[in-house]
Amino acid sequence: RSNRSSAPFILVNAATMAPERMEAELFGIDSGGNGVDSPGKAGTFERAHGGTLLLDEVADMPLETQGKILRFLQDQTFQRVGGSANVEVDVRIITATNRDLRAEISRGRFREDLYYRLNVVPIEVPALNQRREDTGDLARYFMERIMPETAAHLARISSGADSMMALSAEAF
Repeated sequence: RSNRSSAPFILVNAATMAPERMEAELFGIDSGGNGVDSPGKAGTFERAHGGTLLLDEVADMPLETQGKILRFLQDQTFQRVGGSANVEVDVRIITATNRDLRAEISRGRFREDLYYRLNVVPIEVPALNQRREDTGDLARYFMERIMPETAAHLARISSGADSMMALSAEAF
């Protein structure tokens, strides 16, 4: 129901991105930024204009890149790699991580100022081993989702298996 629902939704997984390529991927490359005759390349911030950018595993970003993201969040502008002109975009940023960012801050691996800029509406999801009562619902959800893709016959979780999942959830 968001006014951004029909706009781009771009996912960037920082854990799978080479640190030396991260800024070019996020902010793009100005024409000539990779050589005199090279064309420019839009980064993920530009491609997400008007929509949402999900930065997954944000704790894996280099500190220098974190600083540039902080500047973008403050100014809503950035410069492409090799460029000098400011690029202005309207992007909603969502971040995710499986690490404790407060611990990463104390270890000097995550910027505290960026943490406070990103931590506007925190949503903490406990690990599945801390909410075992959800296993039956999750199993059913994934079975329903994968069956049309695999042309599998309608399968059900037996009442015995469902009971076992419920019992194991209560035990923990």
